[in-house]
Amino acid sequence: MKAKIVFASMTGNDEDMAEILEEGLLDQGLEVDSSDVSFTDASDYLDSDLCVFITYTYGEGAMTDEIADFYDQLKELDLTGKSFAVMGSGDKTYKEHYCENVFDFEKAFLACGAKELIPPLTVENAPDDDDIARIDQAAEELADKLNGRRL
Repeated sequence: MKAKIVFASMTGNDEDMAEILEEGLLDQGLEVDSSDVSFTDASDYLDSDLCVFITYTYGEGAMTDEIADFYDQLKELDLTGKSFAVMGSGDKTYKEHYCENVFDFEKAFLACGAKELIPPLTVENAPDDDDIARIDQAAEELADKLNGRRL
């Protein structure tokens, strides 16, 4: 099974999340390719079984240009038969906009026909030890579901 992780990271928090997830998926026996959204085309997901997008939300829900460009590309894809997961960081001081882009991407993947394997995983600011444990658990759950193992 192949996983493609695309991340957008302004402060490094989401890149850290991507690295933690990549390590977890590799430990579960998946082949993993990770890349920064600025150097990735959404069509790269077409070669993978699992599509993962990890993003931050800027301010009050705004998508920065590189995230918006990728989002527009993603919406044009047919990902029927693919599985996906979305994750990201945010700041709870923005209340209803907390991790808004994570949920925007969840809707986009669903609209493209992909199957959601786990609920969106959100982290406030930088991942702490509890968040790392949740990301590791997510990697295990993703691998189990991709491989058809019961949880």
